[in-house]
Amino acid sequence: MAEHTHNFPVEEDYGLNVSLVEAVLETVEQGSQPQLLTLLEPLHEADIADILEQISPSERISLLTLWDRDLDGGVLSELEEGVRDEVMRDLPDEVLAEAVRDLETDDVVYLVEDLEEPQQEKLLEKLDVVDRIAVEQALSYEEDSAGRLMQREVVVAPQHWLVGDIIDYMRGAEYLPESFYDVIVVDPMMHPVGEVRLSKIMGAARDVAIADMMEKDFRTIPADQDIEHVAYAFNQYHMVSAPVVDREGRLVGVITIDDAMDVLEDEVEEDMNRLAGLGDEDLTDKVWQITKARFPWLAVNLATSILASIVIAQFTGVIEAIVALAVLLPIVASMGGNAATQTLTVAVRAIATRDLTPSNAMRIVVRETLVGLANGVVFAGIIGIVGLIWFGDPMLGVVLGLAMVANLLVAGMAGILVPITLDKLGADPALASGAFVTAVTDIVGFFAFLGLAAWMML
Repeated sequence: MAEHTHNFPVEEDYGLNVSLVEAVLETVEQGSQPQLLTLLEPLHEADIADILEQISPSERISLLTLWDRDLDGGVLSELEEGVRDEVMRDLPDEVLAEAVRDLETDDVVYLVEDLEEPQQEKLLEKLDVVDRIAVEQALSYEEDSAGRLMQREVVVAPQHWLVGDIIDYMRGAEYLPESFYDVIVVDPMMHPVGEVRLSKIMGAARDVAIADMMEKDFRTIPADQDIEHVAYAFNQYHMVSAPVVDREGRLVGVITIDDAMDVLEDEVEEDMNRLAGLGDEDLTDKVWQITKARFPWLAVNLATSILASIVIAQFTGVIEAIVALAVLLPIVASMGGNAATQTLTVAVRAIATRDLTPSNAMRIVVRETLVGLANGVVFAGIIGIVGLIWFGDPMLGVVLGLAMVANLLVAGMAGILVPITLDKLGADPALASGAFVTAVTDIVGFFAFLGLAAWMML
């Protein structure tokens, strides 16, 4: 079999080729725009965005300055938010306007919505009148709503058209959306009444009526709906695109799967960050920004740690009498914390994906409690033997084992009950659960271990 070779600009795992990045930086240092364009031309927009994110701010400015008016606007929409805002702040208005001129309206909205009003106005003035009106209308919707997420470029057809009419229309259209999957069928008042997949259109005879082949069982998205619910609908119902309607049910735009998946990715990343007590930070943020974002939850953790220390302080006499307790305390706390984090992660994700509901909550609570109990029994036996061998005291092994059972049992219960309770109270379980669960497992673990030791060994 002949061996096929491909001149990919990225590694086989789709990571950036280090030598490519070095070549780009060397070209920028030499100031050769033709060579820079040659290097960037075969790259995907996402790969160029990765280069901009990985190099230093000064190198980034030099690259963008050399790139100048040939800058691809699609690269801007691929950048992480922090880098994107920095780049758009540094770019000349003329270069920025030229870069975004050919983008879909949803991408333009994404780029300009966080700009300061003077720069936003300057950029909008550079757009074509039709595009400017579309962007301004999108900006009139609430942030994180379907109206902000949607693209306004939509291919529509009236009910009386034939397949041939749609094909002729699309062939003769001066402009079509860059990515679309369905033709939306509308009535004279622009209310969506059906949709037809492009694959069906291409496989049907020209004289087939659109009304006979359109899907009437489809979902519309209200323009004011939260994008989190939009992303859930796309994932739950395996949607590829969905028309967006205003309060009167008139078609105002469309959301496609790529935009919905971006929202899902953002939601997952947000949940992961919040579980770790982090804000919306990325690798390009400044030291003071990250410090400021992390400080509040570290402060909360300090407060809960002090509570746990107060519990320990109640048993100083026990610890003085049995020094081995001080050695073994971290084991109890660590096992409880890890067990609770496992349950907590599953619970928060299940709440986010709406798999954990009032109808199955009790069953899941019982399951996680039993899992905690089972792990507690198993590890109690292991750590009890360790305690016996280590310190030669059978009673110490018994106390350690019983404390392990109690803490892992409570860890399983807390890991599931705390996020459910916070969700019921309207708080974000991903943001607040970690501190509460850590406090519960630490306090219960220390109290169980030291209390049992005081009761059974003194």
